[in-house]
Amino acid sequence: MRPPGGIAAEIAPAKVNLTLHVGGRRPDGYHNIESLVVFAGESDALRLTPAHSLSLTVEGPFVVQCGPVEKNLITKAAHLLAQDVPGLSLGHFELTKNLPAAAGLGGGSSDAAATLRLLARLNELSLHDRRLQAVAAAVGADVPVCLDPAPRIMRGVGDVLSEPLALPPLHAVLVNPGIATATKDVFAAFDAMNADKPVEPAAATPLEKLSESALIAWLSEHSNDLESPAITLHPKIGDTLAALRAAPGCKLARMSGSGATCFGLFSEEGAQAAAHMLHSRHPDWWVRATVFGENLDGNSPA
Repeated sequence: MRPPGGIAAEIAPAKVNLTLHVGGRRPDGYHNIESLVVFAGESDALRLTPAHSLSLTVEGPFVVQCGPVEKNLITKAAHLLAQDVPGLSLGHFELTKNLPAAAGLGGGSSDAAATLRLLARLNELSLHDRRLQAVAAAVGADVPVCLDPAPRIMRGVGDVLSEPLALPPLHAVLVNPGIATATKDVFAAFDAMNADKPVEPAAATPLEKLSESALIAWLSEHSNDLESPAITLHPKIGDTLAALRAAPGCKLARMSGSGATCFGLFSEEGAQAAAHMLHSRHPDWWVRATVFGENLDGNSPA
C-alpha cells in the first residue's frame, strides 16, 4: 500500500521450509529439490521513496549481518529489473532488518522479492510480467517463491512452483542459536553423505485442505534432508532441536532450509510459553513465537 508522501511499504516475511527433499548433485553442480514452503509472521520491512536514482539504507537488529549495501540483493534486483525495463522508475529503499541472515529463512530473497513488488507497483507492472519473473529467478533460487508469499511446493532448483496451497495456519516457535550457515557448505556436506543419491528427489506432495492435525501427521513422515549435514557442521543446531523437542506441547521440531534456524510446532498458548522458556534459558538465542501461513500477502499493514 502507499502511505501519504509517496512512500510505499512492504513486509518481507520469513520463508520456512516445512519439508526439504534434495536430489543428488547434477552435472551443473546444482541440486533438484522438492520443498513445502510457508511464510511466517516474522519479517523484514522495506520502504520505497520514489527518486531519480537508486539508493539503499539498512537499519535494524541484524544490520551488521547484511554486509555491504552494494552487494545487497535489494540493489541487485533493482539493477537487473532496470536493465530489462527501459525507463524504470527507481528510488530510495529503506530496509529494517529484523530477520537473522544466513539463517535458512530466505531473508535476503524475501527482501529482493519485496523490492520487485514495490518496483512493480511504482511502475504499474504485473507480478506476472515475464521480466519480473525472470529477474526474480536471476537474483536467487528462493526469490521466485517469495515474490507472492503463500504456501507452495518448490521444485527444480526453486524455479518450478505449485499454485498456492490451502493449508491451515500453524502456531510455531522460530529459534536461531546465533549461527550463520553457508548454504554451499551444507550442500557440500550433503553431497559427501549422499554420493550415490539420484538427481531427482522423491516426490512427496501433500494433499490440500488438510486439518492441522492431518498436516502435522503428514509432516512427521517427511523431513529436511539438509538437517543431518548441517548438524555435522554445526552441532549447536542439534542442541536447538533438542531444546524445542523438550518444550512442553511440541508437536514437531525441524530445521528450516540449510539452517541454522529451527522451528517447533505448538498450540497457540504452547508457542508463547515455549518461546518464553527458551528465551529465558538461552538469552543469546533469537526466539520468536509466530504463525505460519496466516494473513500473509506481502503487503505492509501500515
